Amino acid sequence: MSTENAPSHPPSDPRRTGGRVRSQNAQDAVLAAAVALLEEVGYQGVTIEGVARRANVAKSTIYRWWKSKPTLVMDAYRQTVERRMPSPDTGTLAGDLAVFVAELYRVGEHPVRIKALRGLMAEAQLDPAFAEPFGQWVESRRDVIRGLLAKGIERGELPAGTDLDYAVDQIFGPFWYRLLVGHAPLDPADAPVHVTLLLQGWRGTN
Repeated sequence: MSTENAPSHPPSDPRRTGGRVRSQNAQDAVLAAAVALLEEVGYQGVTIEGVARRANVAKSTIYRWWKSKPTLVMDAYRQTVERRMPSPDTGTLAGDLAVFVAELYRVGEHPVRIKALRGLMAEAQLDPAFAEPFGQWVESRRDVIRGLLAKGIERGELPAGTDLDYAVDQIFGPFWYRLLVGHAPLDPADAPVHVTLLLQGWRGTN
């Protein structure tokens, strides 16, 4: 049969994905709204209703993707922190850790972020439903440092028997202690010295 007179069909248009695009746009708007509210009013002040209004979506749309406020807030915050603090790759462990710790301490330049982090930590001690997603976020940040340390071991910059979990504790310990107690500043200029001291301890040098 000749196809000369067969009805023609327009070629597939890759832009004809309106539903998926709108869905992704809505998700992005919800995530951005959740972080904005977290840093404006703290975790206790965030509500699903407030996020829905800020993102211009229905509450049912939010619950379609996130089962609860804790999962929404920590998913949003995880993505935001990953964007603000991507894993460094300077070629050396000292360089990677100095970049990471400097960015970590730079939180001190943003009072709204300090307030948000203090609120999240406090909530994790009080609310078991929040503790789990908070713990998953903390672990995701610890994984970044574990990866940097593992590369350092592969390059011979750290002893093979280095206790990675304890080393990760030592990276984050000063940050959280200073953030929560407030006895000393979080100064990015201190990062290289702090990293040098840690590396000397891990290597058994002085």
